[in-house]
Amino acid sequence: MTARVGVVTFPGSLDDRDTARAVARAGAEAVPLWHGDRGLRGVDAVILPGGFSYGDYLRCGAIARFAPVMADLIPAARAGLPVLGICNGFQILCEAHLLPGALIRNAGLRFVDRDVTLRIERTTTPWTGCYEGDQEITVVLKSGEGCYLADSATLAGMADRGQVVARYRGASPNGSVDEIAAVASEEGNVVGIMPHPEHAIDPLTGPGADGLGFFASIVSVLVNS
Repeated sequence: MTARVGVVTFPGSLDDRDTARAVARAGAEAVPLWHGDRGLRGVDAVILPGGFSYGDYLRCGAIARFAPVMADLIPAARAGLPVLGICNGFQILCEAHLLPGALIRNAGLRFVDRDVTLRIERTTTPWTGCYEGDQEITVVLKSGEGCYLADSATLAGMADRGQVVARYRGASPNGSVDEIAAVASEEGNVVGIMPHPEHAIDPLTGPGADGLGFFASIVSVLVNS
């Protein structure tokens, strides 16, 4: 069986090709999905890549959340379809209420572009099963509105349900509360991550291959299900 993973392209997406390359490197078929089309082309999972969808007008992800493709993606995700949002994709998933919390301007109001170390805290999502608990990985952070926030009640509920997927090691580079770098839905099938695992799949083009685990994890789940 060949897993088919959809990669959505919005106006302003920057990392859709990098994401498709990561999917292929992990052994799956990357299926392009266009923001203006209805239907998900029968894919087994979907990734919303990084970039500046619709120019980040209003709020990051606020317009993309209403794109035609999202009319099919949102109910599919609520029904259990594995979905990963990276950077801008994370913002879109929060705007679509598929993930808790919100992403706002970085502390210091500066764009952050550097390698960061994350600690993986949840390995039971379809996107993190190839990692060990508390494993530290190095990936690439590049965002201006990557500060994750949620109210205290939401954070307490997330902690009780194990929805924090990864945290920054040490102080958060963007001001995210509790050093949160990645979160999951209550069911665990939807994951959002602010740093870019697709830029860390090969030492030739990134800081290493630590990010490949996100893509290898979903492929392993799909081919063995």
